[in-house]
Amino acid sequence: MTRRAAVTIAAVLLVACGSGGGGFVFGCGGGGQPQSAGAPPAAAPNDAQHRDVTGPHGDHTPRHGGMVLMNGDIHYEIVFASDGRHQIWFTDAVRSDLPASIASGVTMEIARPGEAVEVARLAIDDSGEAWVASARPISGEGVMVKVRYALQGTPHEIEVPVVSAKALPQ
Repeated sequence: MTRRAAVTIAAVLLVACGSGGGGFVFGCGGGGQPQSAGAPPAAAPNDAQHRDVTGPHGDHTPRHGGMVLMNGDIHYEIVFASDGRHQIWFTDAVRSDLPASIASGVTMEIARPGEAVEVARLAIDDSGEAWVASARPISGEGVMVKVRYALQGTPHEIEVPVVSAKALPQ
């Protein structure tokens, strides 16, 4: 199965499970780094489908209104905000918060049909907890966002189809 097909399938599954805030649902992907040693157990997920799952990779509940993806044992939540303030947050395998500095070179390439690709270079926020950038809000159909970063020196890239919640069958 191609990565694009896997992302599309994951997007469909996530629509069935419900989306985070912001009016959009997103795709999924992976590839890898190990969990930090001695990480404390995470609190139980707050969504109904994962309420009793507290082991590694059992919780993919968005905590910031976005979409949770995985890169090996590291989870990352991508938030495409309606005001264009996009963010990425990192957590370990049991969803304990990690400092934003675990990653480097974080960018988003936003491809809108019929337009030039917008490149958003994210920077660590003042709290050191998330990567943030201001870009044009994401709206309409056919938008693809390519997220790139390096995790402890290993490059990672994923292409995420963005689907307006208004376009989904109710």
